[in-house]
Amino acid sequence: LRAAGQENHEVRCYDDALQFIAQVRDDEQRRNRIDRAFPEGAQSTAFETLLKVPLYPYQRSGALFAAKAGRSLLADDMGLGKTVQALAAAEILARCEGVERVLVICPTSLKHQWSEEAGRFTERKALVVQGALPARAAAYREDSFYKITNYEVVERDREAIAQWAPDLIILDEAQRIKNWRTRTAQSVKRLSSPYALVLTGTPLENRLDELHSIVEFVDRFRLGPAFRFLAEHRETDDNGKVTGYKNLSRIAATLAPILLRRSKKEVHLELPERTEKRFFIEMTPQQRAHHEENREIVARIAAKWRRYHFLSDGDQRRLRIALQKMRMACNSTYLLDPSTDFGRKVDEAVAFLEEALEQGGTKAVVFSQWVRTHELLMRRLEARAIPFVFFHGGVPGDRRGELTQRFREDPQCRVFLATDAGGVGLNLQSADVVLNLDLPWNPAVLEQRLGRVHRIGQRRNVLAAHFIAEGTIEHGMLKLLAFKKALFEGVLEGGSDEVFLNGQPLQRFMQAVEEAAEAIPAPPPENEPAPAEPQAALSASGEEEEEEKSELVVASLPPVSEPPVSSLPSHGGSGAPGSWASVAAAGLSFLEKLNEAMAAAPSGGATPLVERDAATGQTYLRLPLPDPAVLGQIAGLLGALAAKR
Repeated sequence: LRAAGQENHEVRCYDDALQFIAQVRDDEQRRNRIDRAFPEGAQSTAFETLLKVPLYPYQRSGALFAAKAGRSLLADDMGLGKTVQALAAAEILARCEGVERVLVICPTSLKHQWSEEAGRFTERKALVVQGALPARAAAYREDSFYKITNYEVVERDREAIAQWAPDLIILDEAQRIKNWRTRTAQSVKRLSSPYALVLTGTPLENRLDELHSIVEFVDRFRLGPAFRFLAEHRETDDNGKVTGYKNLSRIAATLAPILLRRSKKEVHLELPERTEKRFFIEMTPQQRAHHEENREIVARIAAKWRRYHFLSDGDQRRLRIALQKMRMACNSTYLLDPSTDFGRKVDEAVAFLEEALEQGGTKAVVFSQWVRTHELLMRRLEARAIPFVFFHGGVPGDRRGELTQRFREDPQCRVFLATDAGGVGLNLQSADVVLNLDLPWNPAVLEQRLGRVHRIGQRRNVLAAHFIAEGTIEHGMLKLLAFKKALFEGVLEGGSDEVFLNGQPLQRFMQAVEEAAEAIPAPPPENEPAPAEPQAALSASGEEEEEEKSELVVASLPPVSEPPVSSLPSHGGSGAPGSWASVAAAGLSFLEKLNEAMAAAPSGGATPLVERDAATGQTYLRLPLPDPAVLGQIAGLLGALAAKR
C-alpha cells in the first residue's frame, strides 16, 4: 500500500481487505508459534504431556492440523477418535494462543459423553449446560474451560453465549447444520469466535449443498456463493433436473487447506475385522397386503407424474407416506395396525440374538428407525428374561448417560436397543454385534450405526447383520445406498470425478415399478412352510451388491396389475386359498370379456349390451340369458349361497 501511494495514484483499501490481510498475517504467526512448540510435528515430545492419554500418530497430526488452521473441518472416518483430536487441538490452542473458553455444541445424547471424555483426557473443567433458560444463563456465567450445550437451545441462548464470548467453538456431529434453511443452522452460523473446529464423519450425505452449508460455518468464502458453487458442479437435463455431479476433485482441492479426512485404511489402524451379513426375510401374507396396498398408491402417483410431469404438494405428501408405510410393513403389521402383529423379522431377530449371546461376553446393539419395532422386540426379550436398555429420542437428556453406562458396565445387560438417536456419536465398543432391523435411506446413517461399535477401543471382531424383507422396497433401496456412497467418495476420498443418476430419479423410479415383475423372485406359495433359517448373503467387506435384485428405490417391487393372491389377507372360512384364486381369476376373465364386447361397437354408438329407454331416456345394461340348462345351474348356485347365509 505504501509503494502504491508513492505512484501519485489514488489508492483505496476497504476495511474488509485490511481485515483479510490481518487475518492472513495472524494465521502465519499462529502456525509459526505452533511449529516452535512442536518442532518435530507429530513426533514432538510435547505430545507426551498434552493429554492424560497417549495419542496415535494420525491423531497427533489431526490435532496439529486443526490448531494450525484455526478454523477447520475434521471429517475422519467414524471410529477414529475425532473427540480426542478436538480436545488435543483445544489444548494446543490454549498453550500457544491463550484460548480460555471453549464451547462444544453437540446432540443432546452426547453432552454427558463429552463431559466424561473431557475429564478423562484433560485436566480442564467441563460444564454441561442444561435446564431451563435461567439455569442455562447462570451456567454461562460460571467459570469453566469447556461449556457443553446442544443444538436445539443455541437460538435461545445466543445472548448468553455472546456475553461469554467463546474463543473456540467445536461443532460435533455437524451434519445438524447441513440444511442452511433450518433455524438451527442459521442460529449456529450467527455465533462468533476466533477459532472453530467442525467434527463430522459425514459432511456430505445426499446433496452438495449440504457440504456447502457446513463449510460455510468454517469459512463462508471458501466455496463461494451457493448458486455459483452448485452451477459449477451439478449436471442437469434440459428441464433443469439434477442428473449427476461433476468436477468433484476440484472441490476436494479447494477444501484441502481446511478439511482433513482419513479413513481407517489410510491410517493403517489395526481395528478388528468387521463382517457384514444380509438376511433376506420372507414377509407374511398380511404384511405383503399392506405393502402392496401402499405400493399401488405409489404406482398411481408415479403414473400421474408420467402423464403430467407435475405433482401437487398433496400428491408428494401421499407419496412419502406410502413409501414410509411400505418400509414399516417390512417389519410387522404392528407398525401400521397395533391390534395385529404379523411379521417374521422380530422373531428371527430374537433367534439371532439368542444364538449370538450364547458366546460369553458378547453384547449386541439393535437398531430400528421405529419405536414400535422395539416394542415388539422388548416383549419377546422380557418373556425370555434377557436384560436390555432402550435408547431413543424420548429419553430425557440426563438419563441417557445412565443407559449407556449400564450397558457398558453391567455384564448382565447384553442388549442395547436404539432408534437412530443412538446411531450418532455414542461409544458402544463393549458390544461386538450390530443388528439392523431396517435399512435407512442414507448410507451415512447406516455407517453411523456401525461406527458406534466398530471404532477405536474395539478389541473383538464385529458382526453386522442387516435384516431385509425379501422382494420389497428394502430390496430396491440397496442400489440407492450404493449411489449415495459413490457421491461421498468422489468428493472426500478421491473417488470418481463424476457421478450420474442415470436419468431423473423419479423417472427411473416409475420405470422400475413397471418392470418390477422381472426384477424379483415370485413370493413362495402360502401352503409352503417358511424356511427354518433366513437366507444370508455374506460380505466380509460390506460392499456386496445384489445386482439383479436391487434397482433404484423400488426396482424390486411386484407388478401393480396382478398382486400375488398369496399376499391377500385371510378372512377366515374353510375355503382353500387355491379356490379363491380360481374365483378371482374367473371374475377377472368375465370383466375382460365384458369390456371387449362393449368396446367393439363404433365410437359414440350403441352396443348390443347398452341400450337407452326411448320413453324415459335412461341407459341400462342388457345381458342376454344363456341356455335354460346353464341358467338352471346359475340359479342352483345362487340358492346354495343363500342357504349358507
